[in-house]
Amino acid sequence: RDLPFFRLKHTFYHSNLHYDGAGPDAFFWVGTGDEPNTSGRKIPNEKGSLDVLNGYEGEDIELKLPDDLTVYDIDWLSVWCVAYKHNFGHVRIPRHEHELNVPPSLDKFKIKKSIYTLPPHYNTPRPTYNFNSRATPKSSSRPKDGFSNCKDLLEGSVQLQWDWDGDEYVKFKLSGRITEKQWVALGFSPLKGRTQMVGADAVVVYFTPHAREKYHADDYFMSAKSQCDGKDGVCPDKRIGGSNDIQVLHGARKNGVTTVMFRRPMRARDGFDLALEDDEVNIFVAIGNLNGRNEANYHFGERTGPEEDIRITPKGKGDHSCLTIIDEMPTDVGPRLKSWPTIVIEGVTNFTARIGPTGGKRGYTAITGNPSWGICWYLNDQLIPEIYVERGETYHFWVEGGDDNKNPSRYHPFYITDSAEGGYGQKSESEQALQKIYAGVGFDSSGYPYPLAAGRYCEWEHKTIDKSSQSDTFESYFKTLALNCEDGRPSSLSWTCYTHNNLGWKIHVLDKGRTRRDKISSTGASSLAANRGLVVLPCPTSFSSL
Repeated sequence: RDLPFFRLKHTFYHSNLHYDGAGPDAFFWVGTGDEPNTSGRKIPNEKGSLDVLNGYEGEDIELKLPDDLTVYDIDWLSVWCVAYKHNFGHVRIPRHEHELNVPPSLDKFKIKKSIYTLPPHYNTPRPTYNFNSRATPKSSSRPKDGFSNCKDLLEGSVQLQWDWDGDEYVKFKLSGRITEKQWVALGFSPLKGRTQMVGADAVVVYFTPHAREKYHADDYFMSAKSQCDGKDGVCPDKRIGGSNDIQVLHGARKNGVTTVMFRRPMRARDGFDLALEDDEVNIFVAIGNLNGRNEANYHFGERTGPEEDIRITPKGKGDHSCLTIIDEMPTDVGPRLKSWPTIVIEGVTNFTARIGPTGGKRGYTAITGNPSWGICWYLNDQLIPEIYVERGETYHFWVEGGDDNKNPSRYHPFYITDSAEGGYGQKSESEQALQKIYAGVGFDSSGYPYPLAAGRYCEWEHKTIDKSSQSDTFESYFKTLALNCEDGRPSSLSWTCYTHNNLGWKIHVLDKGRTRRDKISSTGASSLAANRGLVVLPCPTSFSSL
């Protein structure tokens, strides 16, 4: 509230900004009146984005008002949570020009770089500030690629181009800076004038280099904020009884960018499609990892914010703000983050099983090579450890992965299987027959499976912001998390292993009296690595209600 800031007619400069990033729907917010209120409006962050705010830890940032606003039009600048209508802090701005005593906009006079000194009463240890040094040069000409509409999204990671064919279809060209194991999606909000993901219609684009058909655009429906269980969640239309009404026209991969050109009907073709006949439609885009079915899960790696006001006019022309075609820019790989070492637990018979974050680019996916959907099991508060157990010994798991099967995003029964992917409750009968269940699943008189270990929900959450990229070890990352548990009790699961040898990857079963070192010395490290995928404790990428 008392942060030092310097004001230009269209620009604010904040020094030493602190914000924990915990607001689920927080934005920079300006408006009129005595206090911040719901009649305000969002303004872009220092990156020019309307994404939900991340945390700030003493950064100096520059905020620019939209072209139709100046400091004379507003009474306050705040950090405001739209969903909960809550003010996290604000500064008041004098209304009269003689009280402000600010220079005009630097952009108005084409001043590219200037230095100003704050007045003495701000008492800041850094008295000079460089303005406009990060301004993006304006493109003198539009990139030529045959589309009259183009938007850059997700800070340049995604580009969307589109045109109406004058009849029944809109032709889209969706490009994403993604790997060959990722997808990029375009979603259409079900609400007019506001972005909402539940009930949204989406197109998921991806590339399979070794398949006969390499470029894909799949029709999706989002009935819930959870992975698809065959009925609800983020599901391909075809998997829940609909049809794939997207027609792929062309695909390409260049400079680390996957591009798929496709056309989509203006009118709904099944009960899961949204019509695009309105003048404007709110959209969102996202990037994430493909699972074993080449499908997208709900928990995205990156996405535009759920309340971000991005709109397109499907039949419109001239909405073109792209500076260049995305795949013409070479890939900026940047520093590669080293994964954390695999954690090993041995000589322990009692385990807690809770949910927690996957650890960004250093954690689950980097360690296992498998995609995650944002959360993972923490056993004894360790991220996906490998467990060594002895044959004939009984092991006890106290499970806190959620027991409300009506809330699929917080319902993760715990079981032990020979499948590296898991997800028993989501499989067809023929797919279930391919999995062997060792513990955690019971069967009723009709042979229908049900979970035996579904306790209250406990999750390790970030105290401030995700600091996995800044944490060289899991131990230092774990200190940035805090445990949050719902009311209720944990569920218990006991398991005794008798006959399984060389079970590999997550649970290694040894003869009684032998240790991990004995196993490695007798089998060799390469042999141990080859015995993967037998008994595992999957992350919730493979869990749903059973």
